[in-house]
Amino acid sequence: MNTRLVALALFAAPLSASAATVSCPDLGTVVRAGSCPTEDELRFTFNGYCSDNARLYGKGTEVCTDYTAYRKMKNVVLWESRDGDFQGYVSCDLPEAQMRALKPTGIVANKEMTGERGSNRSINRLMCSYGEGVVFSRRSRDECRTGSAEACRTDPASCKAECGSEK
Repeated sequence: MNTRLVALALFAAPLSASAATVSCPDLGTVVRAGSCPTEDELRFTFNGYCSDNARLYGKGTEVCTDYTAYRKMKNVVLWESRDGDFQGYVSCDLPEAQMRALKPTGIVANKEMTGERGSNRSINRLMCSYGEGVVFSRRSRDECRTGSAEACRTDPASCKAECGSEK
């Protein structure tokens, strides 16, 4: 009878979302998940990407007016935190040692709509900024709150968020 009461109490207890503290990744420990494109690859893809006639009449033509602008946009490589929670595209022109020395200077949480118009489907995104155009983001169903976003600007240890499952 005691086990029935315990089981009943467990089922009757509301399922609460457990919150966890999520910190911005230390760039000294991130791993590269790909390789930088070669100059020949960039020139080849510039010619293919920018010669598409449909692109001339649509969005994205500003990068096709100048190879330098295209190279800046495409000369990137994906990096991930060791646990795979955070990812970020980092410019291949930024020296690795300089990138690894960067500390977080900003943290923002937002909701990104993922479905078609009128859909309620969304994903939550936690973004950590490091300066030099480096941003690592974590996408998950967990809702995050950044209470220390202001403190993060001056204290990298404050770049944290409380994240938990939505009810």
